[in-house]
Amino acid sequence: MEYRHLGRTGIRVSELSLGSWVTFHTQADVKAAVEIMAAAYDSGVNFFDNAEAYANGRSEEVMGAALKELKWRRGSYLVSTKIYWGLHEGVNEKNTLNRKRLIEGINGSLERLQLDYVDLLFCHRPDKTTPIEETVWAMHNIIEWGKAMYWGTSEWSAAEIVEAIAVAERHHLHKPVMEQPVYNLLRRHRFSGEYVRFYKEYGYGSTTWSPLASGILSGKYLKGIPQGSRASLEGFEWVKENATDTSTLSKVQALDSLARELGCSLSQLSLAWCLKNPFVSTVITGASRVEQVHENMKAGEVAPKLTPEILERIDKILGIKPEEDDD
Repeated sequence: MEYRHLGRTGIRVSELSLGSWVTFHTQADVKAAVEIMAAAYDSGVNFFDNAEAYANGRSEEVMGAALKELKWRRGSYLVSTKIYWGLHEGVNEKNTLNRKRLIEGINGSLERLQLDYVDLLFCHRPDKTTPIEETVWAMHNIIEWGKAMYWGTSEWSAAEIVEAIAVAERHHLHKPVMEQPVYNLLRRHRFSGEYVRFYKEYGYGSTTWSPLASGILSGKYLKGIPQGSRASLEGFEWVKENATDTSTLSKVQALDSLARELGCSLSQLSLAWCLKNPFVSTVITGASRVEQVHENMKAGEVAPKLTPEILERIDKILGIKPEEDDD
């Protein structure tokens, strides 16, 4: 396993990490989570991603129970969580980054995770109704209190992140240092256009999610919708829609053939492609079975095979022209 600095911070994260979205509680109970996390940890993974909204807080509970059972040395791993959506319907309890929500949110997450602190804390989405200055101050305080080590953003625009950094610098506060954007072969927009200059100039780190496009880039939907897959779950109809799109499936089939030519699986090819981006600090993988962890962790061995010629073939399969921004 290779380890990369989280942007310009001193912390280093495994280039492949493990996330709990969809899987923990929904597809994996505590026993399964222990096995999955242990397999990842034994492979060198040191970063485990979560969020209060995942399974309405139950994903954090599962991970917390698993960590308690695993009894790892706290300094040997990193945990993240994200706040914004909330768990309740109260006016100040959902879809906001106001000071009250953020402080109550981190307290709730720590209780569910059974941890004294998280290493990375994200604002899960931007809040158009709360002044960024209020959010920055609250996140700064959370770090000062030792409840989080670093804070960042998820799916924020470059302009919003720059404003948050400017507020922090103006008041000498802890500033955001990482973004958690969607990033995969089919969705690249968070690393194009204004983001390129942004990552270069501000040295922002990134913990990318959905590298397999919710399983589409694993090839599992080439022959239909498997029972128990994300596309078969209630609330994930959007995955089913994408997983049955004939145009997308034809591209996935061609990518699968290329992967076979390279002697790897489509999942490994897709993950390795994400690793080739120098602005990616870590690629968050997901797994509902230990076997998936073992397969995904071999992506680092595939990355060197992705020569400029192979990358050009991938873009040709996907219909992406040189220097073309995907929006």
